Amino acid sequence: MKNRGVLFRRCIGCNERRNKYELIRICRTPDKIVKIDETYKFDGRGVYVCKDNLKCLEKSIKFNKLCRSLKIEIPLEVVNELQNKLGKI
Repeated sequence: MKNRGVLFRRCIGCNERRNKYELIRICRTPDKIVKIDETYKFDGRGVYVCKDNLKCLEKSIKFNKLCRSLKIEIPLEVVNELQNKLGKI
């Protein structure tokens, strides 16, 4: 069996490449619902934000990067849930 390398993804806020598991995935499902994907396995379009940096999330919201990347309007409940999760980490 092949040994896979480290999976890198880019944070949408700071544009830094990091290990996939150091980021939070925000997913737009095929049903046009925006969810926080903690398992990294939901179907649909996904973007990543740093887990340990609340500024990355604030920056991506301020400059409308999340909405553009997911191609859908982000509900306020999801934004609040993300801010709460990042505040606890």
